[in-house]
Amino acid sequence: GYGFNKSHSAAYAFLAFATGYLKAHYRVDFMAALLTSETGNVAKVVKYINECRDMKIRVLPPDVNASFCNFTPDGDAIRFGLGAVKNVGESAVDAIVKAREEHGSFRSLYQFCEKVDLGSVNKRVIESLIRAGAMDSMAGTRSQLILAVDSAVESGMRSFRDRESGQAGLFGMVDAAEEHPDPPLPKAPEWTPRDKLQGEKEMLGFYVTGHPLDQFEDKICELSSHTSANLEGLAKGAEVALCGVLTAIQRKRNRDGKPWAAMQIEDREGAIEALLFTTQYERLAPMLAEDQAVLVRGTALPEEGSAPKVSVQEIVPLEVARVPLPSLISVKVRLNRNGLDRASELSTLFAAKPGETQVRLRLESAGDFTVLLDVPAKVRPDKAFRAEVERICGMDTLEVLGS
Repeated sequence: GYGFNKSHSAAYAFLAFATGYLKAHYRVDFMAALLTSETGNVAKVVKYINECRDMKIRVLPPDVNASFCNFTPDGDAIRFGLGAVKNVGESAVDAIVKAREEHGSFRSLYQFCEKVDLGSVNKRVIESLIRAGAMDSMAGTRSQLILAVDSAVESGMRSFRDRESGQAGLFGMVDAAEEHPDPPLPKAPEWTPRDKLQGEKEMLGFYVTGHPLDQFEDKICELSSHTSANLEGLAKGAEVALCGVLTAIQRKRNRDGKPWAAMQIEDREGAIEALLFTTQYERLAPMLAEDQAVLVRGTALPEEGSAPKVSVQEIVPLEVARVPLPSLISVKVRLNRNGLDRASELSTLFAAKPGETQVRLRLESAGDFTVLLDVPAKVRPDKAFRAEVERICGMDTLEVLGS
């Protein structure tokens, strides 16, 4: 007869049904609204961007020629909002959208500065937009645009003063379609992919167009046992292996004056705090480099009421980390079974996973014969390869013969 819990159950059941329906039938709109509701909460935004990736929904970077203030649907994708860029306020976004709607897409930095109200969009805002990648759709590279900001802002202010004073300027009589050409952009080497990603991280709080771990995807799949998102519930001292980027490194000293360090390990799922205690500090201190992609082996440090931490025992830069693969494997193939064309499937798999490991097929006909056959193809028997072998030939059909 107690009604409070029943009323809560009814209300939450309705909300669960409504949001579940929207997520199932209006996926892009629902996730765009969800991301917008968490703007400013980096951990939640990263979580939902990863969920979009799992749902095969692309999250496009911010773009002055396409973005609005919030996350918005863009076809089958979601476009990042300009309001999420550091130093870019709502008034600046309104000025950009207004100019875009009045004059069309911005073709260059100079035209942008001439059309947008520079009272709302100052030099700092423009530099933040460039670093966030929000001006990549305009002419020039990010490094060129950064060097041209002062000149473009000065040109824009000149145009504004001419309009305010009623002077059309030298090109005032020319048809709008024949606007004067922009000054050439400064010559400058393009930023490295790492520099671009760092700019995005600085301006947005996370990476958008890529991730420092992208180039190590195969290694991460083989070497990591956990991610920052699935450490909950581990017993104290449980061994973990995480692949991520070291950030927020703080070197400290304990009461005895001995050094230790605290840091964040960031991966695609989020971030986890890691501690390098005095006993391991001297040995691993040279490995502590900000923004370095590493493999961290350690033990779990669960904490009641807060996220678990990791006690660091080993740090290996992913650039030099090795994936231990065997020199010889055996694959058991049971003959006279209905189902897949195993020979064709295995041949396709071997071609898709070239490597240095030799393969021996163990052909078995139940109660009849067994034949060993060394095949010429050499493969890379990583986790994905082993999973495919199990799918094709069944469980426990792959055996390591040589280390």
